[in-house]
Amino acid sequence: MNAQPMALDVEDRDYLTALGPASLNGGSSPALDEAWRACLKGVTERPPGVRQVIWNSWRRSVEAGLDPQDGEYRFVVPAELTATLAANRLLIAAAAQVMRGLLAYNPNGHINLTDAEGTTLYFCGLDLTPIGSRLLESVQGTNCTGLALVEDRLVYVLAGENFGAGLRQRHMHCAAAPIRDSHGRTLAMLTLTAEPGWFHFHTLGTVQAAAEAVSRQMTLHALLEEQQTVLEVLNEGLVVLDENGDIKALNHYARQLFRVDPAWLGKPFQSLGQTELSGEILRSAGEGVRDLDCTFELHDRSHLACLVSVCPLEQGGRIVSLRENRRIREITRRIIGTQASYTFETIQGRSRAIQDALHLGRIASRSDSTTLILGESGTGKELFAQAIHNASERRGGPFVAVNCGAIPRDLVQSELFGHVEGAFTGSTRGGSAGKFELADGGTIFLDEIGDMSFDAQVSLLRVLQEGEVTRVGAKKSLRVNVRIIAATHRNLSQAVAEGAFREDLYYRLNVLGLTVPPLRMRLEDVPMLARHFLARCARSLRKPMRDLSPEALELLGAYHWPGNVRELENVIERATNLAATELIQANDLALEIRQGGQPSARHPAPAPRAAVDLGTHEMNAIIAALRDTRGNIRLAARQLNVSRGGLYNKMSRFGLKVEAFRSGLD
Repeated sequence: MNAQPMALDVEDRDYLTALGPASLNGGSSPALDEAWRACLKGVTERPPGVRQVIWNSWRRSVEAGLDPQDGEYRFVVPAELTATLAANRLLIAAAAQVMRGLLAYNPNGHINLTDAEGTTLYFCGLDLTPIGSRLLESVQGTNCTGLALVEDRLVYVLAGENFGAGLRQRHMHCAAAPIRDSHGRTLAMLTLTAEPGWFHFHTLGTVQAAAEAVSRQMTLHALLEEQQTVLEVLNEGLVVLDENGDIKALNHYARQLFRVDPAWLGKPFQSLGQTELSGEILRSAGEGVRDLDCTFELHDRSHLACLVSVCPLEQGGRIVSLRENRRIREITRRIIGTQASYTFETIQGRSRAIQDALHLGRIASRSDSTTLILGESGTGKELFAQAIHNASERRGGPFVAVNCGAIPRDLVQSELFGHVEGAFTGSTRGGSAGKFELADGGTIFLDEIGDMSFDAQVSLLRVLQEGEVTRVGAKKSLRVNVRIIAATHRNLSQAVAEGAFREDLYYRLNVLGLTVPPLRMRLEDVPMLARHFLARCARSLRKPMRDLSPEALELLGAYHWPGNVRELENVIERATNLAATELIQANDLALEIRQGGQPSARHPAPAPRAAVDLGTHEMNAIIAALRDTRGNIRLAARQLNVSRGGLYNKMSRFGLKVEAFRSGLD
């Protein structure tokens, strides 16, 4: 705040100059006393020798009905005073030091501080204005503090210019100046009271200089408070270092990250935690550094992984900002949407086959064990994975789905486990978190796990064994708390036998397992599923669809569905687009549906209807094993953990023929 010249008007300045030292050494004058008495009697015209500002104040005091003989102070109520003092504690602390220094030049005087409402907050010197007393003109009549608040500028009031008889008889002169904030608004009033021999023209400049000194302190404090607020609201930890690397300031977020208290000020930056990058941070100069991947080992041996940026300060020192990797992952998850939407209640189907799978899914949801979901493409394996997550204790955490078969083999490890900057050509600046870090605290769904590269299988096994991931190119591992649900349409036991999949990983993944039955093994669910998809497509396409005709339903129930539920959904969407009425007719269905379809090499003909009607989960597991092994009894028995003779007996009981599963072989 810039200092302003002494704000006396011309009359005030000339009046004080004309009085001279002799007049100032007295308390009043006969002419002034006579003018005061005239004002009390109701005279409205200002007599000679009275300043206009004083006459106006006298007149306001008379019109307010104040008694000049009443010398009692009026006080704010105790509760209000307590609140006022608390609200102004910083102002009082700033002003008190200045006021005590000013009193040294006025040993027999009095200096008081009032707020903008005229309530005395603090005084030093003579005990003239008690704390809590109200010095407003409308309460006490003409007095220096009250007049300065009305005029909102520097004023002085000589002894005989006061309204109250007690103040007039005290024979002391006063000067008051406002204390303002950075916007020029009056915060308080500083008033000096002195004996006539100690009061002169320069006293006014001294009072104004003191008030401006307090104003500057309050402005500086407001600026520092504003800066501190900015530091605190920033969504990152901030540490301010001096030129020696010692801590000058650290915000609340930084104290939380490093688990320290404000007493850490003055300590070296290295005392917050050990990291191999500390030296680089302290030596940073010029433009500084951005987004360094750091892991600090804290006092309790825990680790803090974060991105660190350093900005040098012109006056020396530097600011270190820290963004916790866990927080970054949370923001990333919100942006990319890593939440599961399906539950067991939203999975459609009443058949015994699907109900058996749902039962096993609910069992898996009550555990944190790794789960392996088997099933053909299009059966809804991810729906089961989402339902297991949403029914588990991890439902509040992220659900991250990864299609291992859709990631280029040379990028699988980077996608799953992340990488550091410079780990490979084209790596992200500053490095990047992998899917396992994004899934921390929740569930990761590894679809098509059978397509994972052998190197990635080794890293995945480490996650399962140690609960740690290592970014590509990193020297240290990061702990993650992730539940793994894997899925595949492949025969993993056969892949193990062929050396394409690690046996130890297979057993780690297959702690809990379930098989999602193909649609041809649950044909009784087709009408329900078809109507469910019809309702959804009708809403999306804004078509008033009512149902499917009996002929259309009969065709759907007779089809063998090689593409499973996903194929049924596509068929219904196509028919909804083509339908000319509120009913889907047989002619609206695809040609292959109307012709009944032909069993493909990959999807053998359905088992006899009697076996379908049994609908047991055991039968579904046998069918899945025989399909995956293409009718190889030895491999299927091994996958099902039964003897070959036992498998033949079960197939006979369910009416299953091995030839039906070998028909697609070349």
